[in-house]
Amino acid sequence: MVTTVVVLVVALAVLVVLRGVTLARVRGSVPCRLRVGDRGWQSGVARYADGELHWIPLLGVRLRPRHAIARRGLVVSPRREIEGGLYAVDCDGSTRGISLAMSPDAMTGFLAWLESAPPSAYLDVA
Repeated sequence: MVTTVVVLVVALAVLVVLRGVTLARVRGSVPCRLRVGDRGWQSGVARYADGELHWIPLLGVRLRPRHAIARRGLVVSPRREIEGGLYAVDCDGSTRGISLAMSPDAMTGFLAWLESAPPSAYLDVA
């Protein structure tokens, strides 16, 4: 009985690790932390797809994004440095109360993605 439980726990741990590795290796994915409201930061992976930034938590079972942040109408605050050498921005507009934190290179890519929106898209990058 104990052996079965240990095997199941190890198998679950292996699946979670494989899921994280798979998410991180997909082309166009960057490590990204997300905070909703006043809650703490959650680690995950951000992917750019069809005018949206999809955020998938690092820990979990599903491979579907938990948050989809549309580029159209997105307003971001000036970036600020937080712990661990990461930079954070607060998102407003169509998405309220969400903050994103990324490495300096990933943040530069995110801001470039915002600025490269089609001319018909309203956006405000501070």
